[in-house]
Amino acid sequence: MADSTTTHSSSLSTASSSSAFIQENPSLSRPPASQGQSQEEERESVMVSTAASMHRSGSRPQLDLSGAAIQGNFEERNPIILLPNQSDDISCMALDIGGSLIKLVYFSRHEDNPHKDKRKKYMKQRLEVPNGGRRSYPILGGRLHFVKFETRKLNECVDFIKCKQLHRGEENAWNSGALQNENVVIKATGGGAYKFTDVFKEGLGVTLDKEDEMDCLVAGANFLLKAIRHEAFTHMEGHKEFVQIDHNDLFPYLLVNVGSGVSMIKVDGYGKFQRVSGTNVGGGTFWGLGRLLTKCKSFDEILELSQRGDNSAVDMLVGDIYGGMDYSKIGLSASTIASSFGKVISESKDLSEYRPEDISLSLLRMISYNIGQISYLNALRYGLNRIFFGGFFIRGHAYTMDTISFAVHFWSKGEAQAMFLRHEGFLGALGAFMSYDKHGLEDLMAHQFVERFPMGAPYVGGKIHGPPLGDLNEKISWMEKFVQRGTEILAPVPMAPPGTTGLGGFERPYSRGDTLRSDASAALNIGVLHLVPSLEVFPLLKDPKKYEPNTIDLADRSELEYWFTVLLEHLPDLVDKAVASEGGTDDAKRRGDAFARAFSAHLARLMEEPAAYGKLGLANLLELREECLREFQFSDAYITIKQRENEASLAVLHDLLMELDSMDEETRLLALIEGVLAANIFDWGSRACVDLYHKGTIIDIYRMSRKKMQRPWRVDDFDTFRERMLGSGDQKPLPHRRALLFVDNSGADVVLGMLPLARELLRRGTEVVLVANSLPALNDVTANELPDIVAEAAKHCDILRKAAEAGGLLVDAMVDCRDVSDDKFCSIPPLMVVENGCGSPCIDFRQVSSELATAAKDADLIILEGMGRALHTNFNAHFKFDALKLAMVKNQRLAEKLINGNIYDSVCRYEAAGSKRS
Repeated sequence: MADSTTTHSSSLSTASSSSAFIQENPSLSRPPASQGQSQEEERESVMVSTAASMHRSGSRPQLDLSGAAIQGNFEERNPIILLPNQSDDISCMALDIGGSLIKLVYFSRHEDNPHKDKRKKYMKQRLEVPNGGRRSYPILGGRLHFVKFETRKLNECVDFIKCKQLHRGEENAWNSGALQNENVVIKATGGGAYKFTDVFKEGLGVTLDKEDEMDCLVAGANFLLKAIRHEAFTHMEGHKEFVQIDHNDLFPYLLVNVGSGVSMIKVDGYGKFQRVSGTNVGGGTFWGLGRLLTKCKSFDEILELSQRGDNSAVDMLVGDIYGGMDYSKIGLSASTIASSFGKVISESKDLSEYRPEDISLSLLRMISYNIGQISYLNALRYGLNRIFFGGFFIRGHAYTMDTISFAVHFWSKGEAQAMFLRHEGFLGALGAFMSYDKHGLEDLMAHQFVERFPMGAPYVGGKIHGPPLGDLNEKISWMEKFVQRGTEILAPVPMAPPGTTGLGGFERPYSRGDTLRSDASAALNIGVLHLVPSLEVFPLLKDPKKYEPNTIDLADRSELEYWFTVLLEHLPDLVDKAVASEGGTDDAKRRGDAFARAFSAHLARLMEEPAAYGKLGLANLLELREECLREFQFSDAYITIKQRENEASLAVLHDLLMELDSMDEETRLLALIEGVLAANIFDWGSRACVDLYHKGTIIDIYRMSRKKMQRPWRVDDFDTFRERMLGSGDQKPLPHRRALLFVDNSGADVVLGMLPLARELLRRGTEVVLVANSLPALNDVTANELPDIVAEAAKHCDILRKAAEAGGLLVDAMVDCRDVSDDKFCSIPPLMVVENGCGSPCIDFRQVSSELATAAKDADLIILEGMGRALHTNFNAHFKFDALKLAMVKNQRLAEKLINGNIYDSVCRYEAAGSKRS
């Protein structure tokens, strides 16, 4: 970068600005794949699934939302939003082409599936679920992917785009009649958008539409800070802490983009900013001097060397000047750096006599401290307390962040704060992506983004668009390399000896032994952002701002280690079930082995740095496991077990209902709650329950569970719940209007536990909505499976049959109340099924499906069942209306910490609307 101390406005000229402001950092010089891999393997290592559609030149296609709906097939990795009347392609890719790196952001969605879900269509009609008309943007569900290439290997970027067909509309899913030779325009920013325009035109037949670099940088940063929950964080003394950004108090702030050079931008609002300063001493300086002085060929090599360096061998310290003494009068310790590389002056050594490790560390500290100090001085100049650092110079390197943070903290005396961004290197590319007309990303909120844990492509759950990636053997081979490399990265690396740093009056930042993360590992810090605008905040939360789903705090190291051990111990059984679900083929066995390796690698990564993927809770760990299964194409690991247990339970349901009907009202209500608690023992996610499965039959387990139903339970609010349901004396309370029943496991749990409870509510005049997972998780029942289960149960019960008909679960007997004058059906409370929007044993009420959010608006009773939904998460959640939490505790440690009890204790926690507890 040229001298960048002059002030610029919010717009740069085109050609001159591209050379004066190259915003990448050579810090990711190594290709995405491990060194030594072939070009094909390198391409494989960054592929992520599915293709995206592009704008045609000369027009901005508008989105046709008519008939838009979420597809009913949730066996894919993500639910699909169908646009049946869309005729044009949608722009879904943008580039930031710099002097060192090319950053690519692209959007993908699953391909269309002609399957029509009548239940879902009926439910949307009955509940009047919005089909997206209130949103005018074309991003209707999918994923944002982040990929990078070295600019000197431009051909790899071109090959990747061509392979994924990102530069043209996808024929089958969107526009079968489109002319593929029609010119395509894609957004691009950075100097390379001008320099390489002919390369993209010749290689892909596309035209690059250049966007201003500063505009893109700021737009990308503002978007991330608004929409991504755990995007910004501080890093001091080796400790990463995520920062919650108040969107109403975001501006102003200083954005420091550290690329080849450094630009400092004062951001006052959306589209309001000014480049106030900069420095030509940046990432390019570090890499350039490092190559000259150490002969290293990549940015990563220099960082690797710095990890083992001792800068006191080349830096002049205060102690060198004062005979090992401090200069305490002005607050300088003996280890403070008085002059970077100053010791070299007084020594008669050749360059070859100095250790490259020491030179690298001295360079890193000199440049990082300098950036931190200049950044603070500019923040002071404009009265700013928050400084956000971006650019690939930082890229998650703990020591660099600590150094910059220490500089800002020292010079500001703790008043200013250095903060970093997890997608730091993609600000420009994100901003270019947002510049397409009608994307509407700026209108999306944090709850509409789901960050899936990065498993490492090319494992995908659906079809692969573009040329095939090769057979499974190649994929497993790639994963073995990934795991091997991950192990190397996770190995402890010695840090520099203590007391060998400091600059201009302050000591070196502590790193607590944090290891250097090379590019292969740094990529794990950035997940794929799934855009699901149909997700909403659950409207019945009493105070959404105070809501915290996770009951267990994994910030406690002992808790973290315990639950990691539980997951690892359960892994062999899970792999067996997953392989069996695929018929036990050799292909399934290879994928099962690869899944176990990948999941174990992620656990090891999180054990070393729990905040690597964002704020970590137990719910996140369980979701990680399910995401990893889906990445290895195990769509439902327990499908055969669920089917078998459903059949066995349905066979005895009729007898159970007859027994319940013979009881008086009060006895029946107690028996129903006991039945839910007893049946909740059937949980393949519990180590203790898996042991029970191996020792006895389902009937044996159920009998044992029923014997443990003696009251009082460990948490026992049944009497309060009974009074609300039945009243006292002659006072009979009004029934609830609508109850949301969050079901848990398949088999006895849902069939013999929750369905009879739902039936009781129906006979009392309460509408019932069964809420189930959108995607499989262990043996949890899904929203796709529930209608068939209800249909079978309805064969033996008139109440269930009529309610199911009214609720649209028996598709051949569906009735639209608006089209029927006779109230024969409309007077019957409906039994409905909605999806919850997740694929985990837990549920985070900050992100639920639009179906569930709509159904909740008329609900006044919530029943959460099972450990995942009622204990691991939401045990302390407060709701606006009555809430009943039911679970059998199947983990001794959880029982002790949560309820001061023992394994197989029962929880019946009732919180009435307006009660002190709620």
